[in-house]
Amino acid sequence: MTSVETTRLHSTTGKTASTKPKSWVPTVLIGVAVAYLGLVLYIPALNVFVQAFSKGVGPFLHNLTEPNFVFSMQLTVMLALIAIPLNTIFGLCAAWAIARRRFPGRTFLLSVIDLPFAISPVVAGLMIVLLYGRQGWFGGWLQEHGIRVIFAFPGMVLATAFVSMPFVAREVIPVLEEAGADQEEAAKTLGASEWQTFWRVTLPNIRWGLLYGLILTNARAMGEFGAVSVVSGNIAGTTQSLPLFVEEAYKQYATEAAYSASVLLALLAVVTLVLKEILERKTRIKDAD
Repeated sequence: MTSVETTRLHSTTGKTASTKPKSWVPTVLIGVAVAYLGLVLYIPALNVFVQAFSKGVGPFLHNLTEPNFVFSMQLTVMLALIAIPLNTIFGLCAAWAIARRRFPGRTFLLSVIDLPFAISPVVAGLMIVLLYGRQGWFGGWLQEHGIRVIFAFPGMVLATAFVSMPFVAREVIPVLEEAGADQEEAAKTLGASEWQTFWRVTLPNIRWGLLYGLILTNARAMGEFGAVSVVSGNIAGTTQSLPLFVEEAYKQYATEAAYSASVLLALLAVVTLVLKEILERKTRIKDAD
């Protein structure tokens, strides 16, 4: 082929590529996704903020000082402060056992950890009632000893711990499997104890995955409604968490208080997303290194 023919071929190919019509499919798909998110997420979330501040900042701040709201917020924080350490300990133990050992029932344990993802929170609350309620399996013994679980704080702790159980384990397991056990075995060979190996080798390797799991656990614990609603009785000033306060205030036509509390829960979600993005970037940087 001569140089003239080659030039003509390149010219024809370039002209064909440049005149080829662009596909409209990506644009349509992006438009559908944006419209769907707008109807389901963006517009409702924006409406919550608009309604909360419709009468100004003063009424919004006043709603945040109401006794029932303050109690609900304190109770929600207490539930999270108890559920997070419990699930952290369980998650680390389960993740280490699953990632470092092969034993009968390992697959079953993985399935049990995922159970809160598969079961409706309302069903989880009902399970707790059937176990610890007055007519439940352990209800008679608890009643004889004056221990109240259902419609009390212990039942709310159980429900919160159950629904937020999988996050730490599920985030730490893949990190442990990816890191491998070589560094841990080397530390033990050099004379490090099990605790020293965990604190100085294992924990630094899994710290980003662990923090990610803690953030998700906290968000689920503070935002849980279904399971806590079943076991708590939703008694204002006694067993009413912040999500339950939102529902009750709206039912009682105290819409300003409901929207104000919803704003706090929405801000919690935003903070969770920001921290999640920061941790994901740190994780990507670590993987790149």
